Amino acid sequence: MSADYTWTDLYEPSLEEFEATARSYSLHPLVVEDVLESHQRPKLEKVDGMVLLVLKTACYDDPSESVEFGEIAAVVGENCFITVRHGSGTSLDDLRARLADEERHTTMGAQAALHALLDKVVDDYEPVMEGLADDVNDVEEQLFSRTGGATERIYKLGRESLEFSRAVSPLVEPVARLAQGDVKGVDPALQTYFRDVYDHILRIHTQAEAMHELLSNLLQANLTQVTVQQNEDMRKISAWVAIAAIPTLLAGVWGMNFEHMPELRWELGYPAALLLMLVVCSFIWSRFKRAGWL
Repeated sequence: MSADYTWTDLYEPSLEEFEATARSYSLHPLVVEDVLESHQRPKLEKVDGMVLLVLKTACYDDPSESVEFGEIAAVVGENCFITVRHGSGTSLDDLRARLADEERHTTMGAQAALHALLDKVVDDYEPVMEGLADDVNDVEEQLFSRTGGATERIYKLGRESLEFSRAVSPLVEPVARLAQGDVKGVDPALQTYFRDVYDHILRIHTQAEAMHELLSNLLQANLTQVTVQQNEDMRKISAWVAIAAIPTLLAGVWGMNFEHMPELRWELGYPAALLLMLVVCSFIWSRFKRAGWL
């Protein structure tokens, strides 16, 4: 492949804008359709002699504990490199400036630019993993310190980690194909560089899967804690209801309006009744306390 090529970078172009670019480089209609259609899974295809790679970009917003996603579609032709960005895509200005001074880029052309783009997007996944990991550690401490409010946070982090995993996982297979030389037309000299990217994306994929599983376990542990706490509360309520039932029962018996009742006219009957209630309630309270219900 020639090292002389043009790099066209477009951000959310209209149909008319991209059709002009497509005509200039004679892009296949299927390539045009895939490039303009956002919200696609990462994929690698070769159409009409051109390589099409769709990537998901990611950026972690720590205050909101959310991952912001974008999308880049890259088309590699004989003498062209076209990138179309959607959403909060990674800026490519610094990358283009850096590549202009790299010897590998000047000798391998657009394919080296494809590797550089892929490497940058995968490198940008690392801060996302670190941000998610820090917040997962925080919510884990919050959960087991029982400070409350962990359920919603765990669920939200689980959703974000799942979305991140969905962005990373489909990219493993395309990068593996590039690293193994399964894509015809890609310079074999770049396989070593693509293997380095593959090792990186595979590690991030493994970490993302493990993090999602950990959050699922934390959510289950939180639900278990809630269930245990509810059972403890029910036992306490039941114990106090049982204690309160004793004086209620005794007061109900002595409060019946019968003329002939034992101790009805006994001067010490009232304090004796109160004392009996106190003794019985204290005995039952001590039994519940010893059993761990109170």
